[in-house]
Amino acid sequence: MVEHDALTVTRAAYDEAADLYARLFSDSLRDSPLDRAMLDAFAESVGEGGRVADLGCGPGHVTAYLARLGLDAFGVDASAAMVELARRACPELRFDVGEMGALDLADGALDGVLSRWSVIHTPPAGLPPILAEFGRVLAPGGHLLIGFSATDGPAHPTQSFDHAVATAYRWSPDHLAGLLRAEGLAETARLVREPRPDDRRQFQEVHLLARKA
Repeated sequence: MVEHDALTVTRAAYDEAADLYARLFSDSLRDSPLDRAMLDAFAESVGEGGRVADLGCGPGHVTAYLARLGLDAFGVDASAAMVELARRACPELRFDVGEMGALDLADGALDGVLSRWSVIHTPPAGLPPILAEFGRVLAPGGHLLIGFSATDGPAHPTQSFDHAVATAYRWSPDHLAGLLRAEGLAETARLVREPRPDDRRQFQEVHLLARKA
């Protein structure tokens, strides 16, 4: 019930903030060479033409980037307002309203899953079922790229923090990698980016790339 309530609150908050969010972040990859590098590595790992879901796609700019890299990419977001913005911005791509923990996809349907800061609003108890769903929809040998904010150290597996839209959580990279292993997703690469001097929150940002056995 707690996880469901959190999703309801988060969905409503992003519906309200959708237009502002799109204005602020739709060009964010342009000034983020490390983010682009990880997305490029993910795309190369999946392989040209691979079917990839961008989960928590927001206004669709990252989904569009993946499509330009040669992937068969589509987006899913819990916020109907975000999906509407994505459809307007990228009418040639598919965007669906849906939940990460209950995807309308067959087992092994995907070659790749992207979860770029889309799990940060999930309470700790709700994360393992979502990671299990990622594992379910990935084909053997499929790849997951997950991005999140890191905790202050390994002694803190998770920490909540104030977020402009809804309550959010940081994760210990080693702890999250362990949760992935429990779902059959083995870490293959990790990028840890130190906070920029002008970042309001001085958190490390982490990208984990994992492969389904």
